[in-house]
Amino acid sequence: MKWVTRSHVHVDRVACPWLIKRFVDNQAEFIFVTRELVMDTAKNENAIPFDVEGVELGHKDGHCSFISILEKYNIKDPTLKKLGEIVNAADTDHLDANKYAAGLEIIARGFSIMYPDDVENLEVQFKVYDALYDALKLY
Repeated sequence: MKWVTRSHVHVDRVACPWLIKRFVDNQAEFIFVTRELVMDTAKNENAIPFDVEGVELGHKDGHCSFISILEKYNIKDPTLKKLGEIVNAADTDHLDANKYAAGLEIIARGFSIMYPDDVENLEVQFKVYDALYDALKLY
């Protein structure tokens, strides 16, 4: 399936593709476009839009898109819930809500500088989320 979101990925727009690829759709293809083109691209490419205003898999009730995906696909993994709390705090500017949020935010910022190409950025940052997921299993 194709998935589409805004370009210039940051915390939620890296975490969501990681979640999708690892737990929802292992054949997922991601398309990155400007905010204004997301809905047209979704229609033209028959892609699922995420992390953009007004879509099912976007921010809702103060929660980030990662949480929306967990809910939509009924993912109950307790480790993903913990990871979702970190992503949510980092992405919604509530860095004090989780002790790991500020670290994730600054790591995402650094990767955006090092890897301005969104596809390449995902490729390297997925390792961060794999590591976080494995580490959080211990807690």
